[in-house]
Amino acid sequence: MNYLRGFTPWIAFAAVSPLGWQWGAATALAVAVALLVTARRAGDTADSLILEISTAVYFVALTAVAFALPHSELRHYGGALSLGWLAVTAWATLAVRRPFTTGIAKRQTPPEVWRTAIFRRINVVITAVWAVAFTLTAAALTAVYAEGLGAGVSIPLQVAGFALPAVFTAGYPERVRTRMAPRGAA
Repeated sequence: MNYLRGFTPWIAFAAVSPLGWQWGAATALAVAVALLVTARRAGDTADSLILEISTAVYFVALTAVAFALPHSELRHYGGALSLGWLAVTAWATLAVRRPFTTGIAKRQTPPEVWRTAIFRRINVVITAVWAVAFTLTAAALTAVYAEGLGAGVSIPLQVAGFALPAVFTAGYPERVRTRMAPRGAA
């Protein structure tokens, strides 16, 4: 589950934000930059770091806003803004025909599969599932925050918004391989 590494800054943001959204944003930015630096030193290419690059850009902007306007009403919508940004990132990578999961999948698959139609299709489907999950979760969180329903509702929504597509991502490639295997093959 290498793709989960890219979500570490978002988790840091959620964990530290109760101390102040500006500190959550700054912590997430530091984690995002550390991940990028570590990945680049390890030889990861930019196409496998789309999520990490997008995350760093988001937290640069959010950190600047959070420190410049610490009492902004935006602070109440941190989860919705974060998931909205991830949705935009996922949808944009689909629009430009470079699903963000492709570079991540290349870390786990042999080079001879990278150019196959099925590899591309698997990544389009997985990225679309993440895009839908991010979009729906951002919309639901916006409603939760607007109605003042609190953490008892927002936290389970956020967990589901990550857990459901993660479970799908973990199992979908194997289901496709099983379906594509010749009959009688073990």
